[in-house]
Amino acid sequence: MADSARGARPRPLSPHLQIWRWHVTMAGSILHRVSGVALYLGALILMGWALCLASGPESYQTFKELVGSRLGRFVLFIITLSVFYHLANGIRHLAWDAGYGFNIKTADLTGVAAITFAIVAAAAIWFLASMTGAL
Repeated sequence: MADSARGARPRPLSPHLQIWRWHVTMAGSILHRVSGVALYLGALILMGWALCLASGPESYQTFKELVGSRLGRFVLFIITLSVFYHLANGIRHLAWDAGYGFNIKTADLTGVAAITFAIVAAAAIWFLASMTGAL
């Protein structure tokens, strides 16, 4: 007799966020995907910069004003954060590909290290940029 005929509730086909307890390796996996999407956005912004630069001084000035706005700087900071996180987590994945770091404590530690590195490196870059007048 089928489960639906007995009145049993249908079970999910695969685990989902309501079932799993959040942990750093899970968050790291999600952040890796999100940072990859942010890097695509960064590539589009870079393309826009090149197009505006080639289109003349008026277009370039408009681009500079947009990127120099609070929202523009926030987006650029998120992209900077994404670059450093994707780099650190990519190195972590290379270690995994070589067969290292699968111990739960090591995986958790390297996940926290990747997140911490991204935050510290992005903050340092933006601090240096502000101190040199680049912002």
